Amino acid sequence: MGKFIVSLSPHAHGTDSVERNMYGVIIALIPALLASFYFFGIGSAIVCATSVVACVLFEWAINTYLLKNKRNTITDGSAILTGLLLGFNLPSNLPIWIILIGALIAIGVGKMTFGGLGCNLFNPALVGRCFLLVSFPAQMTSWPVAGQFGSYLDAETGATPLSIMKWAIKNGDASVLEQLPSSFDLLLGNIANGGAGTIGEVSALALLLGLAFMLWKKIITWHIPVSIIGTVFVVSGIAHLVNPAYADPFSVIFSGGLMLGAIFMATDYVTSPMCGRGQLIYGVAIGLLTIIIRNWGAYPEGMSFAILIMNAFTPLINSYVKPKRFGEVVKK
Repeated sequence: MGKFIVSLSPHAHGTDSVERNMYGVIIALIPALLASFYFFGIGSAIVCATSVVACVLFEWAINTYLLKNKRNTITDGSAILTGLLLGFNLPSNLPIWIILIGALIAIGVGKMTFGGLGCNLFNPALVGRCFLLVSFPAQMTSWPVAGQFGSYLDAETGATPLSIMKWAIKNGDASVLEQLPSSFDLLLGNIANGGAGTIGEVSALALLLGLAFMLWKKIITWHIPVSIIGTVFVVSGIAHLVNPAYADPFSVIFSGGLMLGAIFMATDYVTSPMCGRGQLIYGVAIGLLTIIIRNWGAYPEGMSFAILIMNAFTPLINSYVKPKRFGEVVKK
């Protein structure tokens, strides 16, 4: 055994840990989880519970029987968080068997294939979500109307605000946007007579409360959420001024999975850049890609695809935008 050498003082001891950050994010998701129970009732409870339990069990099984790891990682909170975020990215009427497939892909392919926590290139929950979206497009784009507390598979569905925006752009008809709820209603999640989207995106206010908690606890920094939301707001505002068929910027940022993605998905430690300047580049790029996909792509929502694309560029950003090393001597 090698000799343990203690360097010169000063020494700094931090209280940060994987468990602290993972469970901190889970706590930050509680307002959005409670909002989902309020708007979707039993459907939200079934989908979220199934997703969390399945992700934890799949990680345990892969660790135990495939990787033969003596130390299991299900207690660090990462599998619970992946399951919760996957559930937040699903409609509240999705059948259980499809949720199980999504959880297997998220954990087995998105996370454990790369070596587990800290090694994955892409956000595992988004890998599971996008796999389901491509494989089961009909079920993944069936959006229940909020307020059906006792309904699950038989819930009534409707068009989401993003679908209305997409239709207005496609047909160049600004009058269609009159069907949109007000920006204040979108902020609260009060979407009447229309599909409310995925479980976790319904209330932007609940997600912003989670952002405030994570900033207070210093779990994340402001760079990624602010750069994404700010970019989408500015670009969509310009588009609205040029052509009224594009929705106003407040409706755009409060609709769909923008807040959920910007606050909880894009800020994943493993798949996002390390320094502030890199995070700003990353966030602006995600915002631009989201607008491009939403306005001119095949899907009304582009947040998930934008984050996964930029996940692939994170190593490149890290290599070219490096923080200054302490004690580094500048070469003349």
